[in-house]
Amino acid sequence: MTPSLLLLCVLAYSVVLFFITYLTSRNATNETYFVGNRSSRWYLVAYGMIGASLSGVTFMSVPGDVGPKHFAYLQLVMGYLVGYAVIGLVLLPLYYRLNLTSIYSYLQQRFGKSSYKTGAFYFLLSRIIGASFRLYIVVNVLQVFVFDQWGVPFGITVSAFIILILLYTFKGGVKTIVWTDTLQTTFMLLAVIVAVYLIASEMNFSFSDLFAKIKSSTYSDIFVTDWHDKKFFFKYFFGGAFIAIAMTGLDQEMMQKNISCRTVRESQKNMFTFSIILFFVNILFLVLGALLYMYAAQKNIAIPEHTDDLFPTIAIRFLGPISGIFFIIGLISAAFPSADGALTALTTSFCIDFIGIKDRNLTEQRQKSIRYIVHISFAIILLLVIMYFKAYLKESVLNQLFTVATYTYGPLLGLFAFGLYTKLGLKDSFVPIVAIIPPIICFLLNKFSAENHWSYQIGFEMLIINGLLTYSGLLLISKRDRIS
Repeated sequence: MTPSLLLLCVLAYSVVLFFITYLTSRNATNETYFVGNRSSRWYLVAYGMIGASLSGVTFMSVPGDVGPKHFAYLQLVMGYLVGYAVIGLVLLPLYYRLNLTSIYSYLQQRFGKSSYKTGAFYFLLSRIIGASFRLYIVVNVLQVFVFDQWGVPFGITVSAFIILILLYTFKGGVKTIVWTDTLQTTFMLLAVIVAVYLIASEMNFSFSDLFAKIKSSTYSDIFVTDWHDKKFFFKYFFGGAFIAIAMTGLDQEMMQKNISCRTVRESQKNMFTFSIILFFVNILFLVLGALLYMYAAQKNIAIPEHTDDLFPTIAIRFLGPISGIFFIIGLISAAFPSADGALTALTTSFCIDFIGIKDRNLTEQRQKSIRYIVHISFAIILLLVIMYFKAYLKESVLNQLFTVATYTYGPLLGLFAFGLYTKLGLKDSFVPIVAIIPPIICFLLNKFSAENHWSYQIGFEMLIINGLLTYSGLLLISKRDRIS
């Protein structure tokens, strides 16, 4: 498949996105940008959130990880179901009852300004790093299979990609993203289904053969019973539950779409529907991963050093042009929801949480001007972070993403848990100091674990440890007077 044809796919898809943007951003206001005028249809949000949750990282890292880890990832996905239930039953009613635009303003109402800024800061840090991870993996594939052939530097490629996203999210915000996410989820799932079909056909597998072969292979092993292992069931399961709560329920980007639904009831329908569909979609990705490794073994295809590269290598170089076209469209479909939602959520959080755009006596036009400047600034920040990843990233992006999340989302988890499950106040000015210490302790714990100083290896349960350390620190600075 030629680089020119791959690039043509990207451009054609982008034209469709810009057309949707044009339709959804007409007469857009700041309320449209921030919460979609609270008129989003719950079923569209639920379907579109699949693409936003999976991203380019899941698109390539989950199938690639099937080789070394088999289906152990499904243990994490089982935990997600518990986490999403907590979001639907606990967090969404809270956000709607308080009529929040930024979910971190809850911390100001509960504890004070320093707690509020601390929560918003950790979101900004988490989302900048997370969005950069997700965007990096996509742009890197385009670089390797398209732009390296033409001698285009990586910096130019990623700049063009970010400008594209910047332009189509500039006006419509959440209202646009709800609709573009729907389109992107569709193409991403089609790409996986087409790849599974083509590989099964080339290996002469019928539908029943396909599942029988995978079930009889070691790839289908799910449960890890060695408690020393990072993939031990309870580590993955409870880690998955808290990852879902933190990376979805305490994340402005994901919740911004949820609270754009008309009522809390509709938002809960969205969350529960989305969680069930997502479970089966993740199984589909694992099935694809097993087939990729079985196909590579049958065709004597060398497994790439970075397993993230296995899916693009086989889809583009071995399965023919149809597979390549669907893969590229599916890949950018997986990437756009992450990047566009991140830019919108980062802009929303900074404008509301740090600038106070809704609390100041500013005209609609002045608010828009500030929003445009912030939007562009975060696009530049994403560009710089992605360039850093290009220079220094070594491991599977999926592992890196979740590892960083255990550090940056832990303080958010501790703050919200303390607010929801105690009636204690806080010495608000001390909160930033307390929130900095747990991630440092967790980093040192992880370092000792990784260097095998202990027989026990810490995995995704680090997020729980981080949250508990934050919660304990908050108890130390709690005030005797309780809130009513």
